[in-house]
Amino acid sequence: MSFKKLSTFLAIFFTSTKLFAAEISSHQYNFFTGNFDFSDDKQAAMLFGFQHQNEDLERETFIGNISPITGGFITENSAIYVYTGFEWNVEMGALTFTPSFAPGLYHKGDGKDLGHTLEFKSEIQFSYNSSENSKIGISYNHVSNASIGDKNPGANSYMFNFIINYNFQTICKL
Repeated sequence: MSFKKLSTFLAIFFTSTKLFAAEISSHQYNFFTGNFDFSDDKQAAMLFGFQHQNEDLERETFIGNISPITGGFITENSAIYVYTGFEWNVEMGALTFTPSFAPGLYHKGDGKDLGHTLEFKSEIQFSYNSSENSKIGISYNHVSNASIGDKNPGANSYMFNFIINYNFQTICKL
């Protein structure tokens, strides 16, 4: 498909979708890569992942702004983790501190056996607002089954994050 055809298709798609959209939709996409289980020399592996946050669903609570997240990652050893949970965004000027918690499903592939299919991911992330619609950041997480399995070795990971804020109205103005 040529660039001209693709551009025409996307323009028609976004314009027609905008005509029928009742609300402006804002989303945040987090692309990350890093080292899965870096603290275990025998099981350490590169990971690649993606996370989505629908900012229309965020809520102000007594502890701050909380919003749902959904995502997953895959390691170079074919281990897969798919999760859904929530994150808490703490704005500190150009920096954002984001702790999160997400239960999910884990498949070990050729990677580390974490002891159970149901695992829990606790994460902290620091990101810098590099532009109006993007951030760069670093994050650290721990995945564990909270001892519901026969064993609970857990896995510690660090990641480098690239975060894009996608506002449907902004794209339609192009």
